[in-house]
Amino acid sequence: PVFTTKMNDTTSLFSQYEREYCSKSTEISRKLDGLSTLNGDLRKRKVSELDLDLKEAESALKKLDFESRSLAPSVSVALQPKVKDYKADLASLKAQFQQVKATTPADVRLELGLGGEFASASQAQRERLLSSTAMLENTSSRLESGKRLLVETEEIGAGILRDLHSQRQTLVHARDTLFGADEGINKARTVLSSMSRRMFQHKIIMYGVVAMLAGAIIFILYMKLH
Repeated sequence: PVFTTKMNDTTSLFSQYEREYCSKSTEISRKLDGLSTLNGDLRKRKVSELDLDLKEAESALKKLDFESRSLAPSVSVALQPKVKDYKADLASLKAQFQQVKATTPADVRLELGLGGEFASASQAQRERLLSSTAMLENTSSRLESGKRLLVETEEIGAGILRDLHSQRQTLVHARDTLFGADEGINKARTVLSSMSRRMFQHKIIMYGVVAMLAGAIIFILYMKLH
């Protein structure tokens, strides 16, 4: 249970950092597209904002990379291609930002192709990344459901083992009771055998006494007659 909780917390952090990066990346792309129409102090202010946004996106990506490496190896390997795509996306945004800063507003769209097509392509790319994120979250949900089912199965198995142990104790107690009963029966059989032998001995003695008395009576009668 402790291990399951830890995995859930780490996956939650990964998803949080991933959403943070994707949101910041989309915002940077939108600002880059709008920067080509700005001039003067407003352009400088937006450039400063973009510089700060890129640093925040890089920070979120570093945390994302760290969290992906802290997961179990099987999950971490599956996440590394996504992290690699995010790194490539950030590198592309940085390169575009440097070109935008070094290019005059009139030449920006011609040299970088910024505008509707660029925004559409970037949006499509981010939609694909978000779709992959949703698929990953669904997979994580299925894994968590499987883990919960495994825990429930383990609990049922533990309950069955406890029941079997209790039944074993009952059988052992019944066996001990039978052994005690067997001992009592053996003792009773011994006593009955002893009583039977004594009765037989008494019968022999009684028959002997009767025979002796009968012999004495016959002898007395014989003596009187003669």
